[in-house]
Amino acid sequence: MNSPYEYFYKAPKVAGENLPAIFLFHGLGSNEQDLLQLVEPFENCHIFSLQGPIQHKPGYAFYTFPEEEGKPERAVFDKVIQFTQAFIFEAIQEFNLDMEKIYVVGFNQGAVVAQTLALVMGSAIRGTVALSGYIPEFVAVEYNKLPMDKSKIFISHGEYDYVYPFVWGEKSATFFKDYGADVTFKTYPDGHGVTPENLQDLVAFIASDLVTTIN
Repeated sequence: MNSPYEYFYKAPKVAGENLPAIFLFHGLGSNEQDLLQLVEPFENCHIFSLQGPIQHKPGYAFYTFPEEEGKPERAVFDKVIQFTQAFIFEAIQEFNLDMEKIYVVGFNQGAVVAQTLALVMGSAIRGTVALSGYIPEFVAVEYNKLPMDKSKIFISHGEYDYVYPFVWGEKSATFFKDYGADVTFKTYPDGHGVTPENLQDLVAFIASDLVTTIN
């Protein structure tokens, strides 16, 4: 892969071409190992877990935020989205992935990246899972967006999330519904995290397409 990203790759247990792929994007201060447990059931998928390119102790970040946490610095974020799209398209070619079964999963900053990719890549992404994130206003208003008629999005948020306020998740769900996307919006009596019920729901969301690739 000709990419500036460091990443962890897990090959599917079955051999073959045109298999599905899941791309993971961690949260602020974490790394490429963080979200792997969320997709353990999908043993017959290619798994790519990207590590944020910016050091943010104790781990990494996908973008900087000059003021409020979670709200990206535009110049940095633009480049990250550009490089991330290029990574996904290169992976599709190099690993001969199923172009109709591409999924992105993100938490915190990673969910912001995932929701943005859902918009700018449109139906090139079959399914998006956004855990405790949101869609930045400049993305919703100014980015070039593609139709999502062949894709779907799962947005979840903790009702007591004070890191990325709950209202951010609500607004994102409303935005994607108004945009015409197939939206599943789930809320949980939790803060900024992923509950067992949340995990069960996100696995079911992806597995509804991939019944033959789950263990």
